[in-house]
Amino acid sequence: MLKHSSLTLALTASMALGAAAVQAADLVIAGRDGIYGKALEESVARYQAAHPDMDIELLKLPYGSLYEKLVISMRENAGAYDLVMIDDTWATEFMSNGWLANLEEQSGITGDFITAALDISRYPVGQGPAYSLPVVGNVAMFTYNKSLFKEFGLTRPDNWEAVKTAAKTISAKNNGTTGVVFRGQKGNPIVTGFLPLFWAHGGVIVDDGGKAHVNSDQGVQALESFLELKQYAPRGVEVYNSTEVRDAIQQRKAAMAIEVWPSWVPSMDDPDQSKVVREMEVIAAPGQVKGSSPMLGIWQMGVATDAKHDKAAREFLEFLTSAENQKQLAIDLGLPPTRRSVYTDADVVAKYRWYPNQLDALEHGKPRPRIERWNEVESILGDYLQLAMIGELDARTALDQANRKIDRALKR
Repeated sequence: MLKHSSLTLALTASMALGAAAVQAADLVIAGRDGIYGKALEESVARYQAAHPDMDIELLKLPYGSLYEKLVISMRENAGAYDLVMIDDTWATEFMSNGWLANLEEQSGITGDFITAALDISRYPVGQGPAYSLPVVGNVAMFTYNKSLFKEFGLTRPDNWEAVKTAAKTISAKNNGTTGVVFRGQKGNPIVTGFLPLFWAHGGVIVDDGGKAHVNSDQGVQALESFLELKQYAPRGVEVYNSTEVRDAIQQRKAAMAIEVWPSWVPSMDDPDQSKVVREMEVIAAPGQVKGSSPMLGIWQMGVATDAKHDKAAREFLEFLTSAENQKQLAIDLGLPPTRRSVYTDADVVAKYRWYPNQLDALEHGKPRPRIERWNEVESILGDYLQLAMIGELDARTALDQANRKIDRALKR
């Protein structure tokens, strides 16, 4: 009883603080910390320079804290925040519960947003009105060492069979450099690395009827290909995370990485960190039965339905996502844009040579399933993928067992 009372008091205090912030400011923005927080801070400063009388309250919060504060405020209709930054995996919950305002009710969405990025701001995805706008164009990409490929007479790998062939060739002929590297750590890392391969083989996590379908023949074939790649990866790859993957590429310990993110790429061309400066080609993930299917990791910004300053929120969001502001954020911070024109801007491409290929990856990008229990589903799938990776289960058994557990989770 005491625990419940303490929680109630904590929530009440949180609401009070939120309400106080709203009353004290002309606009309250709830956003992430880290580079995303820096991008918001820079954007707010530029906006306030043009609107000197406007008082903007910016909260820069860790991932879990941001989610918890947003859910508390929106469930209670507290109106604590005007603009809210949300992860792609939260979108279904926030949009289906009516917590975000329809951005197309008062005016249309203008400009050249990349279609795949804007589609996941819609509810239903790709079909309904936009309830948010994409502000960070994160997408998983593929990289290969073009110098090593040229040395061994290999061409750009356009499908996963070619990836396996190249990995086998390089591993056999080049001492000290394995063919491929990936994140094998259970949970989110291994799932994120596996999904572009899984989707390219025609795999489906949840079918149109809402049932788990990871153990289809296509899914099993994808996992068998993934396990085959382990033969040409560094020893211990089953516990690799992002640091190990980046080190393997930058130190020329691996010729290919099946998953790199925009924030990882610049250090490859940094001579203080890398032995492969300008050797790595960064491209969209290879296809197979289906075309290239890179995983999107888009962060979005929406206007809260209970916003106290709806008009001001919409006006700032238009500025935040403008091509001019996105270009500045890309140049200053390397924040991945969501507008097509920024990826082809001469100034931006001069700094980030891979941006045209990053645009290609975004245009072919695929979101994670639009289900509220994605985090639980991802955890289950990640556990069984790693059991297969360490040889405890074969591909078919691993996905059969994962499918049963995912189905039970979806029914709860």
